[in-house]
Formats: sequence, structure tokens, C-alpha cells
Amino acid sequence: MSYSVETTPRFDKEFKELEKYTQKMIKAWVVRNLVGCDDPRAHGKALTSNAANRWRYRIGDYRLICLIKDSKLIFLALTIGIKREAYEKTIIQSRKPAAKP
Repeated sequence: MSYSVETTPRFDKEFKELEKYTQKMIKAWVVRNLVGCDDPRAHGKALTSNAANRWRYRIGDYRLICLIKDSKLIFLALTIGIKREAYEKTIIQSRKPAAKP
């Protein structure tokens, strides 16, 4: 059983703002370590406190913040950025109230 990688519109926007070299480095790491893997948790570390259900992956100076959905076998990339920026974005995002259906 393997996971697929999906991205959010926010991630796509942040990813496009990175330098081309950084984009290639991050994409290569994701393809090599996460695409089609059996356990994406093996390469990352769980976040705590406000972002307890999210995982982070260290790729050089960058952090990839993700949500792993086991029920659908989806690995959802939420945000990416330099260490401090990525964590701040995650904390702010987790404090926003959920949209009502």
C-alpha cells in the first residue's frame, strides 16, 4: 500500500516563489523519499502543540509541513519555507476557525 502526494493551492503558490534550484532540490527529495512510499512517517517528525496532527520534513534549510491522511492514503503538502517561517505559517493556519459547510 503506497501513498500519493497532493498539494494545496497555498503550497503551490509558495513553491513557485522559491528559486528554481531550491524547487528542483525539494521536488527531487519528495520524489525520492515520499512518492509511492509505504510509510511517510519514517522520513519525518511529528509536530506538537497547535499543529499536533501535522508532520515536518527537513530538506536542507527548508521545512515541508504535511498532513497525512491514512484513510485515503494521501500525503497532503500544506506549506514550505525556511525553518522559522514554515512553523509560523503552520501555527497561524491551525488557529484559523474551520469553514462551515
